[in-house]
Amino acid sequence: MKTTLLLLFVFMLNYGFSQPFQIGHKTITFNDPGRTGGFGSGGGAGRQIQCEIYYPSATAGNDVTISSGQFPFAVFGHGFVMTWDSYQNFIDHYVPLGYVLVFPRTEGGFSPVHQDFALDLLVAGTRMEALHSDVSSFFYQAWNGKKAVMGHSMGGGSSFLAAAQNTANFDILVGFAPAETTPSAIDVSSTISIPTLVFSGTEDAVTTPVSNHKPMYDSVSNVCKHFISITGGAHCYFANSSTTCDFGESASGGNISITRPVQHDITFDALDPYLKFYLMKDCLSWPVFTTQRDTDTRIQSLSSCSYSLPSNPTITQNGSVLSIPSTALTISWYLNGVVLNGEQSNSIDTQQYGNGTYEVRVSDASVCYGSTSQVITNGTNGLNESVETLFTVYPNPTNGLVTIQTTSLNPQAFELSDIGGRIINRFEVQLKSQISIENLKSGTYFIRSVDSNQLFRIIKN
Repeated sequence: MKTTLLLLFVFMLNYGFSQPFQIGHKTITFNDPGRTGGFGSGGGAGRQIQCEIYYPSATAGNDVTISSGQFPFAVFGHGFVMTWDSYQNFIDHYVPLGYVLVFPRTEGGFSPVHQDFALDLLVAGTRMEALHSDVSSFFYQAWNGKKAVMGHSMGGGSSFLAAAQNTANFDILVGFAPAETTPSAIDVSSTISIPTLVFSGTEDAVTTPVSNHKPMYDSVSNVCKHFISITGGAHCYFANSSTTCDFGESASGGNISITRPVQHDITFDALDPYLKFYLMKDCLSWPVFTTQRDTDTRIQSLSSCSYSLPSNPTITQNGSVLSIPSTALTISWYLNGVVLNGEQSNSIDTQQYGNGTYEVRVSDASVCYGSTSQVITNGTNGLNESVETLFTVYPNPTNGLVTIQTTSLNPQAFELSDIGGRIINRFEVQLKSQISIENLKSGTYFIRSVDSNQLFRIIKN
């Protein structure tokens, strides 16, 4: 009982230090001198591209200071005759998690020009990126180097047009019920060269999956791509209620069998780890995303992707020399948690640095790091190589009490995180221990071994 109370206290303590950001808002009008029209004023000569920008801040409000740190941003295209504030659900969910969302307000009328909207998304991405290096900018030094282009319905199709050109160097493309456009988003999708994620609803009668979403997904080639179809999902339910969109959907038919909040939850459950992997450079979010994609019974999914996280390298000893097999990945050696500058080959002589805990990390170009292995040297330069610790978790699903059993006689560090990758508890287990998650809401959670990176998915009823 005392152990359970202590773990609950630790949970509340950790949670208190991980409160989300507040939401700041700023309006900026960019201009494209080579074109005319648009929406807004004050951006200079040429086409006006007014953008509503939402960003993490310490206090909520207009033009408040952005929080310290560096963040990714996503340029988001709205649907046909829909306004940017129809996507308040995305703002409320993602800005507190540390993302910046940029909503161009152009092409909002009944005769939109899709190619112009696509170019506006590109201009917004390029100009937002440039603000990072402008010492006079509100967003000076605010970006972490990662950015996405996203969109719903017409904005989704236009985001495909933008990604096909990608002069803004977007890192990923996410489309929500993307609509076919003029020129054809389906036709240009074969030239898209960035990872792509398409969301669809099986009951979408506005932009039907068979003639819009699926052909765009199919046309994308030679990149890591995923298609998530929400069972019973609607076209307009990716956004908040919109009079024009909802009217169009009600007149189009379809047999929608879930609520709007449920569709939001399903979308965010899959999108959270996807964005965290690609935009926050969090490697461990990749298995969270693929597990959610493959096991969530509320969706049907397709995937064409050969990517996998680098596996843990095996360290071997020859006297005082540690080595791993040759690899094309980037190698970094650490001693007692501190990087050894210049040590980037597949071997290291420990005599140069002395005894301690040596760690090697291998990384690819996609995200922050790949996988790690470590050894501990003793006073005679012998090695005690760490053994990967396997563990099991039960019962699963659970109503609140979870037992964790390991194969190690030594205390092992674990982390409990939610579907978005937010760590909500850290604890140790020696052979067997029980924790309580009774105070957590129902949903999907993950328990990870810090030492082995083994991940276990649990369901809280």
